Amino acid sequence: MTTTTPATPQAFVEHALATSRADDCIVLVRDHTSANLRWANNTLTTNGVMAGVDVTVVSFVGSGDKVATGSMTGSVTTLDGLSALVEAADAAARDADPAEDANPLARDAVSPDWDEPPVPTDVHVYDAVAPALGEAFGRARGAGRVLYGFVNHEMTTTYLGSSTGVRLRHVQPTGHVGVTGKSADLTRSAWVGAATRDFSDVDPLALDDELARRLAWAERRIDLPAGRYDTILPPIAMADLMIDAYWYAGARTAHEGQSVYSQRGGGTRIGQRIARPSVRLYSDPAYPGLECSPFEVATRSGNESSVFDNGLPLTSTDWIRGGELTSLLQTRHSAAMTGQPVTPAIDNLVLDVDGATGGVDDLVARTERGLLVTCLWYIREVDPQTLLLTGLTRDGVYLVEGGEITGAVNNYRFNESPIDILNRFTDASATGPAFSREWGDDYFSRTAMPALLVPDFNMSSVSQAQ
Repeated sequence: MTTTTPATPQAFVEHALATSRADDCIVLVRDHTSANLRWANNTLTTNGVMAGVDVTVVSFVGSGDKVATGSMTGSVTTLDGLSALVEAADAAARDADPAEDANPLARDAVSPDWDEPPVPTDVHVYDAVAPALGEAFGRARGAGRVLYGFVNHEMTTTYLGSSTGVRLRHVQPTGHVGVTGKSADLTRSAWVGAATRDFSDVDPLALDDELARRLAWAERRIDLPAGRYDTILPPIAMADLMIDAYWYAGARTAHEGQSVYSQRGGGTRIGQRIARPSVRLYSDPAYPGLECSPFEVATRSGNESSVFDNGLPLTSTDWIRGGELTSLLQTRHSAAMTGQPVTPAIDNLVLDVDGATGGVDDLVARTERGLLVTCLWYIREVDPQTLLLTGLTRDGVYLVEGGEITGAVNNYRFNESPIDILNRFTDASATGPAFSREWGDDYFSRTAMPALLVPDFNMSSVSQAQ
């Protein structure tokens, strides 16, 4: 008889563990809902709510240091569908070669809220935001501005269970807002964005105020050539760059001589100074406003993650402290290779500059001549040995003269290394919430950054992007 009755996430976990014929098994269940609003031409256009359950089954066959794994992920609604996923994972493990990252699985860790149901979201998360948006639309329309934008809120409840007694649960809220403002003739454009956990801290009228200010700056247009300019990178742009610095910080890649974190002659640069002494770059699952999973979740193995590490506890980790490289993204397998502590990736990132105060406007006031960049876009790695990145400026580059914004300039392609920037900057603001324009929507939204003034920032060519 076919079973079609929907099951709880906990039931999915227990059914998969009981069904698997592998020596060990790990089950990850992610229950997710999302709600969004979209607008254009000062008018709400669409809204929607989506929901689903994704399950990953990781099967382990073998014993000791000769263990093969198979991992399968799918959208599951019934126990019968889950059984098929388990069978596929078991079969993949039996057919696989022994895994090089084999380690004992975590044991007997149990969340006190394991039995709680998933936490959903819905359109009511916008109960305060939606009326304020309507007011912003009317205000913008009256002032000759056109607003376009999108808000999205997601709730993901993760359940991690294993045949070794792990039963862990984590609820992750994730939200963001992005708004583009244009002049009525569409010749001027500006963008603002922010990450949020619940939209209680999102003020559409304040966002519109900032867009109005930037569009006013752009009433005067100055064309400047490519070159090296003293450049203020606001927290959003710093998030764009530092996420890349974080993602490319794999310990194994560095140990094998393939990254900016590699030591000449072999090994890593851990213990060496790679930034100004005032710099601290770190992740902390409990960082206020950026809270994230306090345990490791890995659906597959790679240079920076290992399915064997599922359920390991995550704690505050310094990547750079006092300007020195202190940690890299380490699985237990790579840690054995490098002789360093196990420091898995964490889903947030914070950059602090000791003694820095104020905000972007204070950096502008202290700059005699330079550029203020809004955000960066289409960022790609050029040279892994230096972590040289290239990309484009977008939606607002402004000229600073005598401590004031005097107009907007053309967009550029840039070529810079975030590690080099951490060595060269000459001024900084206090750290505050940041939302990466490039990576925040889909990949990595939990960041806090300062603004930095970087001398001789390489605007390598003029971009025709508007």
